[in-house]
Amino acid sequence: MKLIGKRIEKDKSGHVTVCPEDDEDMWHLYNLIQEGDRVRATGIRRIQNVSTTGSVVSSRIRLPLTLAVNRVTWSPSAAPGAESGAANGATGAVPAATATVDVSGRVAEENPYVKLGAFHTLSIEANKNVRIEKDVGGWDSVALGRVEESCVPGRGAEVAAIVCGEGTAIFCLLSEHMTVVLQRLEVPIPRKLSNQSSAHEKGLARFYQSLYTSFLRHVPYSSPSLRAIVIASPGWVRDAVFDFIMAEASRTSNKALLTARTKFIKVHVNSPHVHSLVEALKSPEIASQMKETKFAREGIMLDKFFKMLASDEMRAWYGPDHVALAADRGAIGTLLISDELFRASDPALRKKFVGIVEDVQHKGGEVLIFSSMHESGQQLNQLTGIAAILTFPLDVEVVEAEEREAREEEERRKAEEEEAGNAS
Repeated sequence: MKLIGKRIEKDKSGHVTVCPEDDEDMWHLYNLIQEGDRVRATGIRRIQNVSTTGSVVSSRIRLPLTLAVNRVTWSPSAAPGAESGAANGATGAVPAATATVDVSGRVAEENPYVKLGAFHTLSIEANKNVRIEKDVGGWDSVALGRVEESCVPGRGAEVAAIVCGEGTAIFCLLSEHMTVVLQRLEVPIPRKLSNQSSAHEKGLARFYQSLYTSFLRHVPYSSPSLRAIVIASPGWVRDAVFDFIMAEASRTSNKALLTARTKFIKVHVNSPHVHSLVEALKSPEIASQMKETKFAREGIMLDKFFKMLASDEMRAWYGPDHVALAADRGAIGTLLISDELFRASDPALRKKFVGIVEDVQHKGGEVLIFSSMHESGQQLNQLTGIAAILTFPLDVEVVEAEEREAREEEERRKAEEEEAGNAS
């Protein structure tokens, strides 16, 4: 995403203008735009003109509109041609933005074609400027951090993955904030029987050829930002797939693909499904190469949390109220929090979660904001969306008892002060 302009006041109000370029940028916008913001972007509006003869002429025009936001919706989408098989060339180009963000609200600025207060829905477009205005306190540390992170030059897909079984393959691209499923491939393969071995072999050949064609179409193997190409499967399918890809690359003299040979990593998983990617990314073969990437770090820490929850539960807390108590005591070493929590429609609730993040950072703890577009983020959402690994053990029952006593003492103190005031 390109940063076009930014002006943030001391009271954390102000505006940011950005230009989204791909699906991940659309995801960032979805997380940045909140109810109550003002968004300015180019949209299409149907207008009606009455001619001098009294006839009504309807037309659609493109014009800039500013909306007072009351709803934001996100719609992921498959890559163009993923199901139909349309070719994108032989270099594995990354698909253009296909996800959509729709912003609904009332027109907040005068416009010659649209009345002030009229309702409209803007569909945010790739490569078109979007201006986001927030009131006092709107540009908190989490929102500004997302703007800064999303506008880092040279971002892109860091890992491509093929999760496959015999006759099935799922092509994915993983970036810092998204796991995009590009294509699901299924080729029927007859069972290997003594009298039908040739049919089985022909089915395998069709599967490998279809997989190779899809690989060229979807995997950006020549991209400098792509760190690894993971082939994951149960059994030994991954070895056969890798051997076929390399054999075809040699046969067709695909030098770019042959050069990318060192990016391939073969990993065993228990099932040929998308959720197996979490399992694959935790494997030693990938962890050593991916340790600096955001999503790999998140997966490793989530795995550490679950292991600690099973073995040392006094150092593994989850849930908004419990994590807030741990933050108050400066006990959090690593905070795991889902970006879904920052999309809360209640500003006070968002402020609470931002406060926990800032408190942990201020006290020297690590904060990992999980994307709910990754499998690890979805797992965290199932666990309330917030969890913490503590630097020292705390008994939650003892802490809650201390909190109750503190509240009761405060209430007694206030009651005594009121009685003394009434008596005087």
